Amino acid sequence: MREHVSDLYVQRARGEGYRSRAAYKLLEIATRDKLLKPGMVVVDLGAAPGGWSQVARAKVGPRGAVIAIDVLEMAALSGVTFIKDDFRSRSALGSLEEVLAGRPIDLVLSDMAPNISGISLRDQAQVIDLAELALAFAAEHLKPDGALLVKAFQGSGFESFLRAVRSRFKDVKTRKPAASRGRSSELYVLARGLRA
Repeated sequence: MREHVSDLYVQRARGEGYRSRAAYKLLEIATRDKLLKPGMVVVDLGAAPGGWSQVARAKVGPRGAVIAIDVLEMAALSGVTFIKDDFRSRSALGSLEEVLAGRPIDLVLSDMAPNISGISLRDQAQVIDLAELALAFAAEHLKPDGALLVKAFQGSGFESFLRAVRSRFKDVKTRKPAASRGRSSELYVLARGLRA
């Protein structure tokens, strides 16, 4: 708890009005890789508490759209449509299609992580499972030149996940933003351009 309270990014997030320190991870990647542009349609999987949705909303502007999905409650964000549901369910997909109204998705974001149990093999398997679900969702719903940014942890299953991403996308990179804690094995996989 002391580490969290004294964390530079936590303090910056409070001072700059972001809902979480994770906002800085997306800001860094988006700047480096020119990921977010005005007018884009963005879906944020596992969005609560909303740090990534805040960043995306600011970057896509009034012509763009941000749809946030989470099984947890998320306080309303101006300009963000929130769907409280499990993105794997038919009801969530139905709600998403209704909100999209035929517009294709430019970018799928996923900063999802399970509740960490402290049992590393179990936690790693759950993280990879969530990343694989985000990959499947993106492969099915993105426009052909769309992109996916998904969190994964290095360890068991990571290399096979990376191979799966490369089999679906033409351009795949990994990113470790400065706001990721040094001891964390988290990496972000950025994939662009769906393969036919």
